[in-house]
Amino acid sequence: MPIAKQASQLTIEDLTLSVHEEIHVRAAIETTFQALLEQLGPLNEVPERGAMPMKLEAWPGGRWYRDLGGENGHFWAHVQAIKRPTLLELNGPLFMSYPVSSNLQYRLSEEPGGTLIEFRHLALGLIEDDHRKGVVRGWSTIHARVKAAAEGAHTH
Repeated sequence: MPIAKQASQLTIEDLTLSVHEEIHVRAAIETTFQALLEQLGPLNEVPERGAMPMKLEAWPGGRWYRDLGGENGHFWAHVQAIKRPTLLELNGPLFMSYPVSSNLQYRLSEEPGGTLIEFRHLALGLIEDDHRKGVVRGWSTIHARVKAAAEGAHTH
């Protein structure tokens, strides 16, 4: 594991991750929420790798996972809370296959001309450096696709 420090040398900064992003979308809140569910689910992609379809069971306790077929896959999170179209909250290890727990919050609110998405990713655990470095870019890529999809649907 790229965490080179001994457990006794780890600080709270070594064990936590905090990402916050605001996304302004020129589309109705319902359209934006639907685009969010689609981009986190079946339309998900990874930069440089392409499609990585996920399954998102959009109800309390529902799973968010990568389905590889043949009963193979990778569990990412459970839906902790959902209140359409203003809240989606997920809790789980996400893409990190080691001792870690993440909480994702998507809070949507109407604003003049569209929707504001407030995103937070908080994590606690032995977070590998590569994941710490790549997580902001990964979320920003997903959020750009949510924005584009919602705004594209809004113009049609």
